[in-house]
Amino acid sequence: MRVLIACEYSGVVRSAFARRGHTAVSCDLLPSDDPHGWHIQGDVRNVLNAGWDLMIAHPTCTRLTNSGVRWLHVPPPGRTKEEMWEELERAADLYRVLRDAPIKRKAIENPIMHRYARELIKPGFRQVVQPYWFGIPEFKATGLELIGLPPLRPTNKLTPPKSGTDEHKAWSVVHRESPGPDRWKRRSTTRAGVAEAMAEQWGNADQFQLEAA
Repeated sequence: MRVLIACEYSGVVRSAFARRGHTAVSCDLLPSDDPHGWHIQGDVRNVLNAGWDLMIAHPTCTRLTNSGVRWLHVPPPGRTKEEMWEELERAADLYRVLRDAPIKRKAIENPIMHRYARELIKPGFRQVVQPYWFGIPEFKATGLELIGLPPLRPTNKLTPPKSGTDEHKAWSVVHRESPGPDRWKRRSTTRAGVAEAMAEQWGNADQFQLEAA
């Protein structure tokens, strides 16, 4: 299959598909952290019509997520409300472009959206997965709008530790990341177990052909 991993710099999802023999290409404005694979550094909108069989997209969600809606009304120091709303419009536009791209099978990562984002995007069916469904002892709720794809099935579901315990705190590593310039990268990178499940379950072209028949 020809697989586009949109808005990915890490190469994690791209590599999972490539290991299974697919032509997997990532595209992002940033260079790839993993040089061992095909990566296009640039605007993903320029490559959406290249005949992909599957796209997994990770568009920016900073202005779409419900946890950041407050900045639309009271912007952070040094920013204006106009800038915040302009960024929301741009983020919503990119999401819609990816969602409406001429690719039959798509998974688009999205957050729990605030009402302004929902009004602009009108998202469809959304599955929420966790790394611990796939053998990774972490909490990192990831929403995926699925188009032409079945929901991901857990492959190695772990039992979450009790709230308040040291183990529970250790699993909350995403929320406890130390401040720094790369914090957003560490928080946003798709976990390997999730990527492997995507490649294994969504990379089976024969399965989709049988379902279509």
